[in-house]
Amino acid sequence: MPKIASIETLVVQLPTRRKHQWTGLTEPIGRYLLVKMTDDDGRTGWGEAPALKDWGGEFGRYFGESVAIADLLIQRYLAPAIIGAELANPAELHARMDAVLKGYPYAKAAVEFAYYDVSGRWLGVPVHTLLGGTSRSRVPVTHSIGLISLEEAAAEAEKVAAEGIRTIKVKIGVDPDRDVAVVGAVRAAAGDKVDICVDANEGYRTPGDAIRTIRKMEKYELKYVEQPVMGIERIAEVARAIDAPVMADESAWNAHDAIQIIERRAAQIVSIYTTKPGGLYKAMEVAAVCRAAGIVCNVNGSVETGVGNLANIHLAASAPAVTLSNVVPVSTPAAFQRGQIGGIYYTDDLICQPLTLVDGAIEVPTGPGMGIDIDAEKIARYTVPA
Repeated sequence: MPKIASIETLVVQLPTRRKHQWTGLTEPIGRYLLVKMTDDDGRTGWGEAPALKDWGGEFGRYFGESVAIADLLIQRYLAPAIIGAELANPAELHARMDAVLKGYPYAKAAVEFAYYDVSGRWLGVPVHTLLGGTSRSRVPVTHSIGLISLEEAAAEAEKVAAEGIRTIKVKIGVDPDRDVAVVGAVRAAAGDKVDICVDANEGYRTPGDAIRTIRKMEKYELKYVEQPVMGIERIAEVARAIDAPVMADESAWNAHDAIQIIERRAAQIVSIYTTKPGGLYKAMEVAAVCRAAGIVCNVNGSVETGVGNLANIHLAASAPAVTLSNVVPVSTPAAFQRGQIGGIYYTDDLICQPLTLVDGAIEVPTGPGMGIDIDAEKIARYTVPA
């Protein structure tokens, strides 16, 4: 049985297509930590921690990690604890990590992605097989429009709709008047056949502020409203007062959070991350709890590079509860970009081949491990000091 032989970390910075901002974010996307895991037969797997110090859970219940923090934790605590662990046993991997370090799910997720990747390559199967098989062979994509001007948002919405994207998420939560206006502009530009959802990232101060603002938007036929305020009990107030379904994101990190959301009837939708619960293994637990309660889900993230985004795609393909379109990049190296912008947040990427987008959905990779090789030259090009 192959075992983990070594773990290396490095920091990369991908060039962005345009600034992508949401409420509360204070640093640029794309500067993330990569993990390279090698087994004792020389096979390698890759993982990513898209850690952002200013993105976390409600009321300090979960706190932001940074690249530097994740790097330190992996090198000092996690790597020594798991060297020598056998492949293809994620329960043991998590037991070892949790025994030496409480919390810090992004650091653990990065290690676990690399573990799944190298395990799948050893067994000759894709990661989604290790997660229990596929529920779908294509993963629908939601394109995210950040905090940009109304004119820019409308132009981007029109273009991605023409490219075949069928769901657009609009970042709000800054100013009620602006928020209503930008949603109207996106709806007018995208047309009636595109679903529109909004994400306030806890931006509204009170449930009352959120309710008043969202009621003005509902004429634009919102698919859902994501995390309008902070707190499970407070998003429940919003959910009871508006017609559009409410999605929990910052309030929903792990399976225990999902249970609390269900008990309080706080949301009809939960956004599952590969990173918030600490990796794919525990993300599937979140999905199972939600499915049992009749809560529908999507997969969301922190605008990962192709390394971390492959984990997103395998989770979205595997989890039966993930029936909604997913806010994931369409990871595409520069040589394969032809001016398209739907799901494109970077002008280059770290994977050798692009994800294939068909009718607004990504075709799930079927190769061993994460399914697409990592480009060593791109890794070298975009590595930056930690």
